[in-house]
Amino acid sequence: MSRQPELNRLLAELGRASPAGFSVGLHIRFAAPIIAVQAYDPDWVEHYTANAYALRDPMVAWGFSGDGAIRWSEIELPDPFNIWGQAAEFGLKFGMAVSCGPIDSRTIIGAARSDREFAAEEMANIEAIVLEMHEISKPPTELTNAQVQALKRIADGDRHAAAAAKLGISESALKARLNSARARLLARTTSEAIKRAKEYRLL
Repeated sequence: MSRQPELNRLLAELGRASPAGFSVGLHIRFAAPIIAVQAYDPDWVEHYTANAYALRDPMVAWGFSGDGAIRWSEIELPDPFNIWGQAAEFGLKFGMAVSCGPIDSRTIIGAARSDREFAAEEMANIEAIVLEMHEISKPPTELTNAQVQALKRIADGDRHAAAAAKLGISESALKARLNSARARLLARTTSEAIKRAKEYRLL
């Protein structure tokens, strides 16, 4: 069963709770999240990315050392690049962060408002959403043999017809196996599913 609809529902909830947008990094491994969603002002996202601020952001630094929920204004870490000052110019004047999970599979989110600080109950709601997202998006520990074989054939360069023939199944059966593998891996495409399966050492 696909977990994507449930993840989409939680992202929509997070969006409603974050009037000035949010950023999500789910299960960060080797400095990269397995799922990343940016819902801030696109101009801010472009500016942030162009300046490689993820490597300098005090919120991200806090996320790797702290647990729970905290307002940006309460994070006592240096901001030598004035990232928060610049963010405010794009409407991200007040914010909060949530961090959870083991250090080798960390989830870190930022949420923002332009009008006021987040209230304690709002922070608790957002933290609950993030904890559920973290659990739902947990990388699988195994795939079925049928899913593995289907992904391997495509990874080896076979087209659907050739892969199906080699596996002795119909093309529609192959597509069904690939669809189920994508759902299991929360991947939008087969190539993304193959990449994730390799990262998780399932392929």
